[in-house]
Amino acid sequence: MSERGQDGTDEAGNTPNPFMPAPEDLQHWTSVMARAQAMMLEYALGQADEEKDAQPLFDPSKWLGSDGAQIWAEQSAKMWEQGARFWSSLAALTPGLTPGLTPGTAAEAPRDRRFSDPDWTQNPAFALIRQTYGLLSDQLLETARQLPGLDAEARAKMEFAARSMAEALSPTNLAVTNPEVIKRAIETRGESLLKGLKHMLADLARGQLSHVDRDAFELGVNIATTPGKVIHETGLYQLIHYAPTTKEVLTVPLVIFPPWINRFYILDLNPAKSFVKWAVEQGLSVFMVSWKSADETMGDVVWDDYVAAEVDAIDTVRELLDVPHVHTIGYCVAGTTLAATLAMLAAKGEADKVKSATFFTAQVDFERAGDLKLFVDESYLALLQQLSSQGFLDGRYMAATFNALRGRDLIWNYVVSNYLLGNDYPPFDLLYWNGDVTNLPAKWHRQYLVDLYRDNRLVIPNSLSVLGTPIDLRKIRTPAYIQAGREDHIAPLASVWRMMDHLSGPRTFLLAGSGHIAGVVNPPAAGKYQYWTGDNAAGSLEEFIASASETKGSWWPHWIGWIAGQDAGKRPAKGARVPGKGAKKAIEDAPGRYVKQR
Repeated sequence: MSERGQDGTDEAGNTPNPFMPAPEDLQHWTSVMARAQAMMLEYALGQADEEKDAQPLFDPSKWLGSDGAQIWAEQSAKMWEQGARFWSSLAALTPGLTPGLTPGTAAEAPRDRRFSDPDWTQNPAFALIRQTYGLLSDQLLETARQLPGLDAEARAKMEFAARSMAEALSPTNLAVTNPEVIKRAIETRGESLLKGLKHMLADLARGQLSHVDRDAFELGVNIATTPGKVIHETGLYQLIHYAPTTKEVLTVPLVIFPPWINRFYILDLNPAKSFVKWAVEQGLSVFMVSWKSADETMGDVVWDDYVAAEVDAIDTVRELLDVPHVHTIGYCVAGTTLAATLAMLAAKGEADKVKSATFFTAQVDFERAGDLKLFVDESYLALLQQLSSQGFLDGRYMAATFNALRGRDLIWNYVVSNYLLGNDYPPFDLLYWNGDVTNLPAKWHRQYLVDLYRDNRLVIPNSLSVLGTPIDLRKIRTPAYIQAGREDHIAPLASVWRMMDHLSGPRTFLLAGSGHIAGVVNPPAAGKYQYWTGDNAAGSLEEFIASASETKGSWWPHWIGWIAGQDAGKRPAKGARVPGKGAKKAIEDAPGRYVKQR
C-alpha cells in the first residue's frame, strides 16, 4: 500500500478522492463483498423455515384499485413533472456542471441536521440531490394537504402518510446518496458497511429496530437499582416497596402506577435520573406497581382488571401501613385508568382512600389526542385483531407505532447510524428502556382504542361502567396535580389540559419543558429544561399560558412542595415502613420477576 503524507496526498502528490476507493484497496473490497454475501446467505437460510407459512398482512391490490390511489397517482405525476423541470432548469443555469450547483456558502448551510455534512452544501452533486429532495418532499406534503374531497380525519391520515413517506425517501437514508456514508465506507475500506449489515440482520432476526447495545444493561445491576422488595403479587402485577433512606417519612405513602405499555423503570433508570430514588430521599414511603407483560393466559383481560389492580394496590398499602389514604401517581395510560378508578371510588363513596392524584402526561378527553388517533379506524383495528390472534399484541408492534410518530428521530436516524455508518450502539439507559417492550392483552387494547381514542366515552357521564359502576369524571374531587409536556407527541399538551375541564376538585396544572419522557424524567441535579405555572382557574390553555411564569430546571421540587401541602405529617421510618418488616413479607428483591419477563 502506498504511503500518504500528513496532508493526505500520495507519493505522486495527488489528493485522493474521498468518494472513490484507492486502487490498492480493491482486493480488500472484494473480500468485504464476499463476507457480506455470506452473512446474508446465513440469515436467509436461518429464516427460510419461518417464512414458509407466513401470510401477507396487506393486500396491495385493494389499495392500487381504490379511487384514492388514482388521485394520489395523478398528483404524484404532477409532482415528478415539476421535479424534472427543476433539474432541467438547474442544468441550464449551471453550464459546465454535469449536472450540478454552484457550491453553497456557509450562509446557505441547511438547518436540517440530517444534512449537516458539509458536502450537502459544498459538493455540487450532493447539493443538487438535497435541493431536489427538499422541493419534491415539500410538494408531496402540499399535495396531501390539497387533495380534494377529504374530510378532516382522512386528510390527517393522508398528511401523516405523506410526511412518513417524505422522511423515508430522504437521500440520507441511502448509502449511495449520502456523502457521509460513502466517505466512512472509503475510510474504513468497507468495514463500516459490513458492520452495519451485521446490525441490520440482527435486528431483522429479532423483529425490532435496535437503538442501543442490548448487553450493556442488566436489570437490578446497572438499571432499576433503587433498593426495595416485592411485597405483594397478583396475576397482573407485582407491588414493590422501596427502602426508606430518611429517619422519618411522610405519613401518607405514595403508590405509583406506571403505564403497562412500557416497563416501570422509566422512573428508576439510574441513581442520577431516578424519580423513585429522589422521592424516597424526600421522605416518601414509595410503592411501585410492576405490570406483567401479557401472554396467552391474559387474552380475556380488560380495562376493569387494571382498575381492580389499582384499587387492590391502594388497599394493600393502606392495610399494610395502617393509614386511611395514599397519594397516587398515574403515568400516561395508567393515569387515564387512575381517573376512572377515582370516578368509581367517588361513585361508591370511597373517594377518601386517595389523598391526592398526580397525573404524568395523562389524557381523559381524547378529542385532541394527536396522531395516535390515526390508528383507530376499522382497517387498523382489523389488523390488530389479526396480529393478536394469540390473545395478546406483541409489544414490538406498539413500539413500531410509537416510533413511527417520530420516524425521523426514532427510525431513520438509527437506520443511518446503525446500518449505513456502522456506528457502535451507545450504552444509553433511556434507549434501552425504550426498546424493552411489553405485550398487551388483545381484548383490553381494542377496548381502549375504541372506547377512548375513537369514541371518547370517558368524558361522557355514565357512558362507561367500571366493575359494574357507571363513572362520571365530574364526581372526582380528589386534589389533582396535572403535569403536561410542552413537546409531547404521545399525549399532546392541548389534550392533557382537557383534564382541567372534567375534574371537580382542586386542580394544579404544570407545564414542563420537553416531551413525554424527558418532560417527566428531569431530575433537579441535571439543571435541564424548565417548567411553567400559572392561573389554575384559567378558562383555557391559552389563558393559562398567557398567565404562566417560567422557572428554570426541574419541576420535581414544585411537586414535592405540593405533596407536603396535602399532608405534612411524619412518622419514624421503621416497622412496616421498611420493606418486608410488616405483615407483607418480602417475596423477592426489586425490581422483581415481572419486569424481566418477555
